Amino acid sequence: MAITKTQRNAIVAIIGVGVLAGAALLFSGRGPGDDHDHGEHAAEPSSNESGKEDKATASANDAHAADRIAMTPEQIRSAGLELHTAGPGRVQAAVQFPGEIRFNEDRTAHVVPRVVGVAESVPAVLGQRVKKGELLAVLASTQLSDQRSELLAAQKRLELARTTYTREKRLWEDKISAEQDFLAARTALQEAEIAVRNATQKLTAIGARPASAGLNKFELRAPFDGIVVEKHLALGEAVAADTTVFTISDLATVWAEFVIAPKDLSQVRLGEKVSIASTAFDGTATGTVSYVGSLLGQQTRTATARVTLSNPDMAWRPGLFVTVSVAGQETEVPVVVESEAVQTESSQPMVYVEVPGGFEARPVATGRSDGKRIEIVKGLEPGARYVARNSFVLKAEQGKAGAEHAH
Repeated sequence: MAITKTQRNAIVAIIGVGVLAGAALLFSGRGPGDDHDHGEHAAEPSSNESGKEDKATASANDAHAADRIAMTPEQIRSAGLELHTAGPGRVQAAVQFPGEIRFNEDRTAHVVPRVVGVAESVPAVLGQRVKKGELLAVLASTQLSDQRSELLAAQKRLELARTTYTREKRLWEDKISAEQDFLAARTALQEAEIAVRNATQKLTAIGARPASAGLNKFELRAPFDGIVVEKHLALGEAVAADTTVFTISDLATVWAEFVIAPKDLSQVRLGEKVSIASTAFDGTATGTVSYVGSLLGQQTRTATARVTLSNPDMAWRPGLFVTVSVAGQETEVPVVVESEAVQTESSQPMVYVEVPGGFEARPVATGRSDGKRIEIVKGLEPGARYVARNSFVLKAEQGKAGAEHAH
């Protein structure tokens, strides 16, 4: 069936109207929805920023609260807190040097037998406290036997020479014998006396007694009061004359040796008072510098200094690492506090300052110290009231408060 021109125009018009109507519906369906979605997304960042600000404010308030410790006057008195006022003062800054406790070499003996021999008995044991002259060991020595035999022979010859001299002297005085015989007898007596003295001194030089139960018995004895700190001898062991078989040290005094860099040599002088502190325990001691090396080490380029310490309780044992503090010149500083006032939290020094209703932990930067007072270079103004005694109580309270807040 053929389509007329009028029908074709009508169909085109209907299709055009349908396309326009569909486009209008599509546009009207998405426009409002898009605007609403954009509005919601725009509101979300504002909500997040507000939450972050609230959290930051809360965190700052919590940190500020954690630094404050509320305490009543009764609690302050009960805790024994003592308050001072920060202000200017003089600090005698100390220069510190690493050191080590060593044997007092003037009171340490490396005992050698001085004769070749074999150990027959060794009564001394490691760590034993011995007195001067106390028996350490007994050695059997053929060398000693020969020397004692020489002494005995010399003594016999001396007896004979003395008898001959007495007889010849009487005969010469009675005009019976010639003077030459008398002079020869006198010379023989003098030579015999010299031989006896020589044999005796040989035994004395090696520490052996002239008389003994056995000619070959050598008794090794302690040279002075001390402690057996080393032992290198056992029963039946053969030793040479120069073998160190015992080391005895009198630990009533010890040396604290430390090294000094060239720039600090002017700070350390003979006879100067120093303080010794242990890195292993809380013990401290005072002493005087007894030696400062005149030469620098070729490898280290440092000088060695020494302090002689009294050690009656044997607290300072050789090998212990120590810190030697040498006092310097006194210096006037703007703000100084008691050393006990400074506490450390996570490597940050703090001072507890008085505020209304309690105390506040104030971070500070410290400067010079003489062990009793510390310079404050930052964080504390002159006139501030701070806890000078028992500040550790506040640190403990602050730690408990922080733990409770974390939960």
